[in-house]
Amino acid sequence: MTKNAISQIWYTRCPVPTPVGLATQLGLLDKAFATEGITLNSIIDSKDRSVRSSHFDHHLDYSFRHGGNVPPIRARSEGNPTRLVGITWTDEFQAIITLPETGIKTTRDLVGRRFGIARRPPGIVDFMAATALKGLVSALSLEGLTPSDVEIVDIPLSESVLDGREGPQLYGLRNRQAYGPEAAALLRGEVDAIYVKGTPGIAVANLFAAHTVAEFGFHPDPKIRINSGSPRVLTVDERLAEDRPDLVAKLISTLKQAGSWAEEHPDEVRRFVAREVGASEEVVAAANGPDLHKHLGIGLEPELVAAIGHYKDFLHEWGFLASNFDIDQWVDQRPWAELDARAVA
Repeated sequence: MTKNAISQIWYTRCPVPTPVGLATQLGLLDKAFATEGITLNSIIDSKDRSVRSSHFDHHLDYSFRHGGNVPPIRARSEGNPTRLVGITWTDEFQAIITLPETGIKTTRDLVGRRFGIARRPPGIVDFMAATALKGLVSALSLEGLTPSDVEIVDIPLSESVLDGREGPQLYGLRNRQAYGPEAAALLRGEVDAIYVKGTPGIAVANLFAAHTVAEFGFHPDPKIRINSGSPRVLTVDERLAEDRPDLVAKLISTLKQAGSWAEEHPDEVRRFVAREVGASEEVVAAANGPDLHKHLGIGLEPELVAAIGHYKDFLHEWGFLASNFDIDQWVDQRPWAELDARAVA
């Protein structure tokens, strides 16, 4: 394929702190690909539902995605031809919360109590349910407990995540506030505790003056922190990886540039992330900590790959994957080798 054969690339990112989000706001990505005569089109902002679904199943040719790792792991398990080319680890608030009147003070008080997990309709992998379950497993493990020690209560939802981006119920906002159904179940007394994370999680906990049973988003053991957003993955589809590896290398190089910029601009990073996630700077600071600007880099080191492998195994164990697969066969180190060769030349 000739170098000018690609005129557009589809891309998507989750509304969370990522180098792709930062590079987009800085104009670095548009500039980098414009030099190749390529236009970047946002998947998640498309009015076409079939296009937007690629945010979750990664089906579009010549596309890349950066964000939560459950959908791309699931897509790979279904046989969708993608490549894992980068990983970002940005820690965030993760907690099990309850209402003060439940009498639950510590993790051990959860024994025999009802833990609510929202369940979405079939069709798209239920990444929020997987996230909540991993949070529960992590919290309980710190006290030598297991999910069998609590009663897991499903909170059924009627809409998929694609449906949730449409209609007047958003009141003009881009996304619905996360954890609404879980918080409502908690307030109605249908469950005793729920899992929350990130900026929406800390905002919900603050709104209801919730009691934090366990907080582990910054725990020293990385296996406790590992979840759908810790770490986040950069994936590209197979055609882009095989036809234009130079563009994948350019993508990574641009994201590295954004990460380097972030390290020198902590205040601007907090402001940019607040815009990305739809929260105040105060909430971002509380959810992601004072060193957020130091954790927006991109890499593919063995320990990062191992973290994704650990979570992949968790998803397979709990039935969230179509089939298991070898994490190392998913990884594509070629763009990094090309960047290393350029640096030496």
